Amino acid sequence: MTNRDEQIPAEPAESVPSDRSGRFTRRRFIGWASAGGVVTVAAAIGIAEATTGAERPPSTTAARAVRRSAHTTSRTQPPTEAITTLPDGVAIPTSSAIIAENAKVGHAWWVTTPQNAGDIEGYASQGSAAAGDTVTLYVSTKAAMFHVEAYRMGYYQGIGARLVWQSSDVPGVLQALPVLIPPTNTIECQWTPSLAITIDATWPPGAYLLKLVGSTGEQQFVPLCVRDDASRAAIVIQQGVASWQAYNRWGGYSLYYGNHDGNLSFTHAPAGGTYDDRARIVSFDRPYDHDWASGAADFVGNEFPVIFQAEQLGLDVTYWTDVDLHARPRLLSNHKGLVSMGHDEYWSAAMRDGATQALAGGVNLAFLGANACYRQIRFEPSPLGPNRHQVCYKSAAEDPLTGKDDALVTVNWSQAPVNRPEAQLIGSTYQDIDANADMVITDPSSWALVGTGLATNQHLANVVQGEFDRYVPNGAGPANVDVIAHSIVPNRHGNYSDVTWYTVPNGGGVFATGNASWVGQLTNSVLVPPNVLPGPVAGVTPALLRIMENVYSVIGSGPASTTHPSQGNWRSS
Repeated sequence: MTNRDEQIPAEPAESVPSDRSGRFTRRRFIGWASAGGVVTVAAAIGIAEATTGAERPPSTTAARAVRRSAHTTSRTQPPTEAITTLPDGVAIPTSSAIIAENAKVGHAWWVTTPQNAGDIEGYASQGSAAAGDTVTLYVSTKAAMFHVEAYRMGYYQGIGARLVWQSSDVPGVLQALPVLIPPTNTIECQWTPSLAITIDATWPPGAYLLKLVGSTGEQQFVPLCVRDDASRAAIVIQQGVASWQAYNRWGGYSLYYGNHDGNLSFTHAPAGGTYDDRARIVSFDRPYDHDWASGAADFVGNEFPVIFQAEQLGLDVTYWTDVDLHARPRLLSNHKGLVSMGHDEYWSAAMRDGATQALAGGVNLAFLGANACYRQIRFEPSPLGPNRHQVCYKSAAEDPLTGKDDALVTVNWSQAPVNRPEAQLIGSTYQDIDANADMVITDPSSWALVGTGLATNQHLANVVQGEFDRYVPNGAGPANVDVIAHSIVPNRHGNYSDVTWYTVPNGGGVFATGNASWVGQLTNSVLVPPNVLPGPVAGVTPALLRIMENVYSVIGSGPASTTHPSQGNWRSS
């Protein structure tokens, strides 16, 4: 077996997203928009308070009625939770509130149209909000006027979203160019507020896309999570906004790339820039690239398919971001399971410690990607509030905390001076990129495969794509790991990708898919346009969806060490 250090690629190789393996690469972005110019300097504008009383003129009478109902709908009955047996026999925790919410009419016009850089773009003063919070939007646009449409993302008869709220028309201006802050190469906007939104009871907790709509056809998203800090839902789905921001090249600088001599740029692809000129601190006080899923970043390709299925099932679920786990890790103990999405690479010490402690206390974890919890970050405040600057030097020699507080140095978790390999939490270890392989079943008796009909050595074609993880025997991870699928990756030197499960004595369990394309292959919508959510993959998607039902059943039912203890079957794999 290859030495572990040899299995992990050098930094520049790992940091380059690849599309060579086809539609299921980790960076499966949605090509809604084309590249274009830059944002120009503009005059300041005053803040316009959003109200529910004024509406943009709807295009049809039906649309008018739907949009009016979006303003007035509120929950009048407390949600109830139950264990529901699905038609295929799987028992999962369900929520009456989620079921009722997804019975409401969906709205297909949440999808955007292609735009150029600078047509319209914006960011929010916070990545998540609770009822009673006021969220400020900062918007720059060439349009004379714009309005905001708030879509809660879910199932909604397969349409995928519901219009919950819409603003009045707001004057549009082109805001100032961003500031480049040396020596960390931090891109940050210092824009004038455009719109204030008060989150109230008409906004059900969930994952939202705020659609900025210009008066002359401009469109772009601003993501927002509406959370419920009092929730006791069985499962919490975590949006990985720290990884979104790490890869965000708006302005020309991410944690991977930077432009030489301080040049600005406003497209996500092609890559451009150099690793040496990368940002060491990235700011949430800026938009996401217009050509990265119309400003939705990694949400649609690496997260939305999970939400679509979970809400279709009526799963007892709530939502937060990884920044919320950092800020309030103690709240994880209020839930039975945590779902980490398709790309969850960047974790702070508070996140890592909170998940580790919750796992020991009986909370279960599911990692639906690869390369998770791979790099340590720190959070610092920006002018807009706490946890808006994300720090990751990726080099102990550069990080000013080296030798002062070594536990918080921003290197790979497995590297000195931190020395906390991700396998200690996840069970498996990150290996490499650019995988192009079948997933091969090794333990069809596993609880995760019940009802799938999968057999030993059965291949699921092309499931393992992009980045991948592997269980490393006698490595840093636990010894009692069950390997459910053990898939050779021929194009990456015969390495392997593993689907794994392990439990902590008297604690919870951890399920990990070991590949970065799992979430993308859960898509089973036939109503959402295929350039947004591709349709199901024959012979693959049904099996993965059933596995996810099994995962929800187990991680949503209490400490898995009691109900589904791992056996350490890797020895026979």
